[in-house]
Amino acid sequence: MEKGTLVEIKLHGDRRLVVIDRAEGKKHFQAIDENGNTHTIHPREINFTIKASGENSSFTHTQIPTFLQKIAKFLDPSSLEIAWEILIEDGQSTSPNDLANLLFSESSAVTAYASYCLLSNDKIYFKQKGDLYEPRSSSQVLELRHQADAATQRAKLIEEFQQKLTAKLSGEDVTWTTSDRTRLDCLERYALHGDEASDKSAAQELLSFAKRSKNEQAAFQMLVDLEIWDEHENLNLLRSQIPIRFANELIVAAEACITAPIPDSMQSLRCDLTHLHVYTIDDISTTEIDDGLSIETLADGKKRIWIHIADPTRWLDPESILDKDARKRGTSVYLPTGVIPMFPMDLATGPMSLIQSKVCHAMSFAVDLDDLGAVEHFEIMASLVKPNYRLTYDDVEEMLQLGVEDDLERLADFARLRKKWRVAQGAIEIHLPDTSVKVDSKSEQSGDRVSLELMEDTFSRQLVAEMMILGGEVAAKFAQTNNIPIPYRYQEQPELPPLDTLMQLPSGPVREFAICRCMTKGSLGLYASRHAGLGLDAYAQITSPIRRYSDLLAHWQIKAFLRDEPLPFTAEMLTGILQAIEPAIWDANQVEKQSVRYWSLEYLRRNKDVVWEALMLDWLRENEKLALVLIEDLGLKLPMRITRQIQVGDNLRIKTGEVDPRKDIIYFQEAQPSTSILEIEMDRDRSGDILADEFVTL
Repeated sequence: MEKGTLVEIKLHGDRRLVVIDRAEGKKHFQAIDENGNTHTIHPREINFTIKASGENSSFTHTQIPTFLQKIAKFLDPSSLEIAWEILIEDGQSTSPNDLANLLFSESSAVTAYASYCLLSNDKIYFKQKGDLYEPRSSSQVLELRHQADAATQRAKLIEEFQQKLTAKLSGEDVTWTTSDRTRLDCLERYALHGDEASDKSAAQELLSFAKRSKNEQAAFQMLVDLEIWDEHENLNLLRSQIPIRFANELIVAAEACITAPIPDSMQSLRCDLTHLHVYTIDDISTTEIDDGLSIETLADGKKRIWIHIADPTRWLDPESILDKDARKRGTSVYLPTGVIPMFPMDLATGPMSLIQSKVCHAMSFAVDLDDLGAVEHFEIMASLVKPNYRLTYDDVEEMLQLGVEDDLERLADFARLRKKWRVAQGAIEIHLPDTSVKVDSKSEQSGDRVSLELMEDTFSRQLVAEMMILGGEVAAKFAQTNNIPIPYRYQEQPELPPLDTLMQLPSGPVREFAICRCMTKGSLGLYASRHAGLGLDAYAQITSPIRRYSDLLAHWQIKAFLRDEPLPFTAEMLTGILQAIEPAIWDANQVEKQSVRYWSLEYLRRNKDVVWEALMLDWLRENEKLALVLIEDLGLKLPMRITRQIQVGDNLRIKTGEVDPRKDIIYFQEAQPSTSILEIEMDRDRSGDILADEFVTL
């Protein structure tokens, strides 16, 4: 190759023009670029050789910029389409020189190289075969044009998305499209699952564009800054399999239940009990009202207890779309921020509930007790009831103190009798303080308001609990007597500490906790077995069919028996269903506990200046100085590491130090008269669970 030959090479991935200067050895050349830099090249690195014409048969490197300026006016891609239309008719291939003659009516160094650039850059009209370029078929061009248009549109959308992203992060208001949200979904998955996210690289690309760290914490904060997530977003809920919303088809099905209900399968058997005074007793925030209580005076003057349970199965059939969804959910989920119901809310709080002053469908349990509190006689029937009183636990406490409701007084007497009877049967009573954590809806002015309410073990709560336990005992007796397979709840007998050991412990929470940590976990199954905690030989949960799917199953079974029809579920089918809903129920329980824990820590973070009175409940690992402490005003049980000498039952005054609810970490300082400060740390196991949950949760 002669000195002064102009060639195109690929240098570091870029196309560059260089001028051959001289040979380098047997196989290489020295070439000079427009900047005067020398490069050693091999012939196979040359893409195109530009032949000079006219008087100047060679080039110098200083001419390269001028040459590039000359070819610029010939680089119109649309001209290539014209050439393709001409050449496709004959299926004729072309070369850069031929194309230059066709398009520009001359084949000079400038037009030949311009034609080469057009052909080599083209991805639609021509494909290279050796030194020639063959026109593509019309169908191929059509498809490639479509792909190019789609790529252009995608690029445009990405550019618009990036502009929105920048604007939003700068504090401007933007409207996200469906396409935008799809792109942002990768950030959510990365924030939730970290390195296990399937599209981690896409999320990191977004973070890089926003000039942020490439980790899941940065992804979380970016979602907060974009106002897609709240700073208190429930990540545990999002990581779970719990459906947060109801699909449109479920909403439509629920509306149909309300506007065009299915025929009542128990209509001919449903007993009219609307003459009874019915009390529904719940927390003020409860919206799914699923139980009520009545007292009836019989002809002989004796008092009969009526336990009315909402009848949601009146509104749906087994295997219906609403039933299948409820089965998938397994339970309603109760979080500090609100409830995720098992059924669509309009249905759950509407016709399924026992609503004050309305005639409602129910399953009613009539129970007569003997003088000791044992069940003497019972009946179960489908009914119509009309709740008269929608009461809170505080209302009941006040009414009992004032003695203004005789039926409430009778219910209270029966509750005391039942409790005494169950204790005589071996029931284990535990009275530990518990906490209700509530988060009010967010407002622009004040943000989320967190409140922790100590749930006192009032008699009104005990009254309702005793009546619900009584209903569960009656349902179990009925199912056993009539060989109806239903889910039973049972609990194995715990090994409690000897009485003299318990009596050596301080009375109150310390002694109660010593019993609590010995309790075994309750189980659900199809075979009746003793429930040690309740002191019953058989017990079934049937009092919350709007909120617990296993209760719903029992209702369907009992109602079918009352109609003298085949049961909807065999024992084998029930076993399969219970196994299927178990993971969902476990998931819900975990999310509930984690959410309560998060907001409890957030409450303590917001009240860092408060000194709390605490009680040392027990050592969790004494050799590591890890204790479980009860903050008495809040009912919170927290593991703490205490390095000074302390005894079970001792009182502490503690103050919150550093708190990070997101990381599930809290540090305490023990407030002491002296200037010394003891640092206390909440220990966490690898999964982030607070230690001792296994002990304090039944």
